[in-house]
Amino acid sequence: MNPDPLAAMGLRDIHGAPAPEFWPPAPGWWLLAALVLAGLAWLAVRALAAWRRWRLRQQILAELDGLAACAPDQLAAQLSVLLRRIALMYFRRSEVAPLAGSAWLAFLDRTGGGGAFTAGPGRVLASAPYAVPGAASGDRAALLSLARRWVRHTVERRV
Repeated sequence: MNPDPLAAMGLRDIHGAPAPEFWPPAPGWWLLAALVLAGLAWLAVRALAAWRRWRLRQQILAELDGLAACAPDQLAAQLSVLLRRIALMYFRRSEVAPLAGSAWLAFLDRTGGGGAFTAGPGRVLASAPYAVPGAASGDRAALLSLARRWVRHTVERRV
C-alpha cells in the first residue's frame, strides 16, 4: 500500500469554524431587546392611562346616574354643579369659572351640547340654582339624557 502523501506531510483536511456561541448575543440583539422593552413600557403606560380615563368616565357617569334619585326641585341645581365640576377638570379654569346664566349654557352648547342647553331642556340649568325650593320644572329624563351626552362627548374628546 502506498501511504497517503498528505498524511506523510502532516496535513489535515479543511475544517469549518465552530458554531457561534449563544451567549453573549451580538450588539444588534441587544438593541432589539432594548427597543422591545421600551415598546412594552410605552404600551403599559398607555394602557394604564386609558384604564384611568375609563375609570374616571365610569365614576362620572355613576355620579350622574345617582342624580336621577334626586328630588325633582334639586335635580337641575345638582346637575349644574356636576357639569361645572367636570368642565373644570377638562377645560381651563379661567374659561369655565366665571361663567353663569346664559354664558354657562352657551359654553355647554359650544363644548358638546349642540344647542340643547340654550334652546332645549338644558335651559333650566341657568335658573335652577336660584329657583325657589319646591319649584320643580323641566323634563327630568331629557335633562339627564342631555347631561349624559355632554359628559360622554366631553370626556371622550378631551382625553
